[in-house]
Amino acid sequence: MRAVSKAVVIGNGVAGAENQCLGLLRALGLSRRHTLYRVTRPRGGINDRLRWLPVSLHKKLEHAMKWIHGDLQPRVCYKWNKVTSFPANQTGIAEADAENIARAAHETFEKYVLGSFFVLYFIREGPTLVVASGRDTISTASSIKRLAPENVFLVQIQHPRSHLSRFDLVITPRHDYFTFTPEGQKQIPSLIRRWITPYNPPEGHVVLTLGSLHQVDFSSLQSAASAWHDEIGLLPKPLLVVNIGGPIGPNPHMGHLALADSFVITADSISMLSEACSTGKPVYVIGAERCTWKFTEFHRSLRERSMVRPFTGKENISTERWTYSPLNDTKEGAGAVINALADRGWRLP
Repeated sequence: MRAVSKAVVIGNGVAGAENQCLGLLRALGLSRRHTLYRVTRPRGGINDRLRWLPVSLHKKLEHAMKWIHGDLQPRVCYKWNKVTSFPANQTGIAEADAENIARAAHETFEKYVLGSFFVLYFIREGPTLVVASGRDTISTASSIKRLAPENVFLVQIQHPRSHLSRFDLVITPRHDYFTFTPEGQKQIPSLIRRWITPYNPPEGHVVLTLGSLHQVDFSSLQSAASAWHDEIGLLPKPLLVVNIGGPIGPNPHMGHLALADSFVITADSISMLSEACSTGKPVYVIGAERCTWKFTEFHRSLRERSMVRPFTGKENISTERWTYSPLNDTKEGAGAVINALADRGWRLP
């Protein structure tokens, strides 16, 4: 079996989406063997009101507007005696170019190497694993697969909403198929239901998870417990963590997950709930009663597995404890990738 030669992440600049990709690669043992590219949208001014457009159309529209206003001169930087163009919103992460990534995948798959005595050897290496997440990445990721179908294995995290045949594997929460459940049939009017994607039940290459993928596992929690011991580990016990908003300075989130005894989390944060429920510790939820449609299905699934309880403010966290089987979506998703690769005659390195 030929081993995967490299991994590529197609991100969209959104931490939650990219975290799912990185979590999957971590579970596959490829966290240090990947390259991150990003699909970026034009920003600022009217662009912020055009985020509903497909990325490619949005970029063409911005190009046309710049042409009309005579603002097409690219910014340049001088480096190593070369003039290099780069986008205005420079992040240090390369823009995802489907043609270049597909070409690199093909060249890695089949290439000539100059050996000793100037002998040219033909080497067939393994495929490129491409992992993408988020609506803005769909077009680029599927184009890579179309341009190098024999050299790329494409995993799309979160439901792409259409044309599932363009992907080798789709990993998505089962509540994305809420419209096909009995509760969904009752809650969603039939006139609206026909316009809600996905339109069909999950196909064979769709892997259903309960929540989001992430980078929380035994090893990462151990590292976080050590790193945050002095700031968090010495606080009085039991320790109840309530995360509201983003931190200023170093992010203590992993330290919270590692060292807290229980959590209070708002119902709208599927990613944070997924991470907390992977620790096996008590999780209280605020606001689940306000959720509708597929979010109701997500919270119902957590309650059925005894992972969460509603937060009332009357809890005694010193005595109230319960146990459950921790959420294991990321590891299960990684297992599905390994099996799908094996079906193609490929394996992890």
